[in-house]
Amino acid sequence: MNKAELIDAIAADSKLSKADSKRAVDAIVNTTQKALKKGDRVALVGFGSWSVSKRAARVGRNPQTGKEIKIAAKNVVKFKAGADLSGAVN
Repeated sequence: MNKAELIDAIAADSKLSKADSKRAVDAIVNTTQKALKKGDRVALVGFGSWSVSKRAARVGRNPQTGKEIKIAAKNVVKFKAGADLSGAVN
């Protein structure tokens, strides 16, 4: 499901217009990005939670040449599914 399909599904389920659904999806995405950028955790009970984790610098290998390369440290976003979501999928 892509963003346009998500907006259509939200509009159909909630009886909102597509424009209102698009604004709601955009607001959720933007708010989540801002919170994660600040280092906060975003949790939707039953659905799951997003958090930021630091990945340390490390040495890797170029698969074509086998030469060692340095991989810089960076922050990564992690998602952990909630119990309700896990139960619905399984």
